[in-house]
Amino acid sequence: ESGGSKDSSHFANETRKEEAVEARIREMKAAQARISPAELAAIHTVVERQVDRLEAGRDLTKTWVHVDMDAFFAAVHTLDHPEYALVPMAVGGIGMISTANYEARKFGVRSAMPGFIARKLCPQLIFVPSDFGKYRHYAEQTREVFREYDPDFDAGSLDEGYLEISAHCARTGMGAAAVVAEMRAKVQANTRLTCSAGVAPTRRLAKVCSDVNKPNGQKVIANDRGEVLDVLAELSVRKVGGIGKVQERVLAAFGITTCGDLLRERVLVAALFTPAASEFMLEVALGVGTEVRPDKAPDGAPQRKSLSQERTFAPTSDRRAIEAK
Repeated sequence: ESGGSKDSSHFANETRKEEAVEARIREMKAAQARISPAELAAIHTVVERQVDRLEAGRDLTKTWVHVDMDAFFAAVHTLDHPEYALVPMAVGGIGMISTANYEARKFGVRSAMPGFIARKLCPQLIFVPSDFGKYRHYAEQTREVFREYDPDFDAGSLDEGYLEISAHCARTGMGAAAVVAEMRAKVQANTRLTCSAGVAPTRRLAKVCSDVNKPNGQKVIANDRGEVLDVLAELSVRKVGGIGKVQERVLAAFGITTCGDLLRERVLVAALFTPAASEFMLEVALGVGTEVRPDKAPDGAPQRKSLSQERTFAPTSDRRAIEAK
């Protein structure tokens, strides 16, 4: 397929998606206009009860760490080819890239982007083919370090890990920030690769934090309700795993761009979205949920990345869009 036809089919597909989102927003605005004050009052009562239940279950006893290797696939190739560090490089090909190095990211090149679009943004981009044997080798070296801090750690993918380190902190008398700085230094000593980390009372917040001071940095949210809510007040909804770009657009149409907005508009959210989606967003807004390690999915089972459902009060209300983060 030529670059031109690829571009035009990609553009047509994006336009179709855009129109579907606009139609969904129009339907939801119409649904909003039909909600009576009595219905809104009833929803308000239900939502406040949910808030009380979620607050009562808030657990601030865990110290979750999300460790995320920095541009992992690209960084692994750069160990063998130090010259890649100085030029824009992506792992993958013209169809799709899996990772871009930080030089390429300066041009707007991102992971999970079609290669032909990446090349348009950055004509000098170098493509390097994937080598999963190599990635697994280095991933195992990072995991040797993770096991020292949490033998039960879980890894969502080759380039990340979730650890619960409260037992390690209690045993060593070290604070979470010091433990994580030490762990990151050990990973670098083992692999010559850098990683970033987030520390928080929940897995979801730890993942958000691991992105804040990338590359080669860390961010800690203390086990304190006030600090959790302060961080969430300003946090873009798009930074939260489970809220994809479609959901972000839909929420923005109702003036909701931060998790603080999500909490303030919780009654409207409950009125317009499915119960599952609105409860998920209420947990996000309060900073609760994901305090415990999930049951391990069977090997190879896809993990749901994002929830993007709405109630449209129309025959198509059953459609579920899962928008990958």
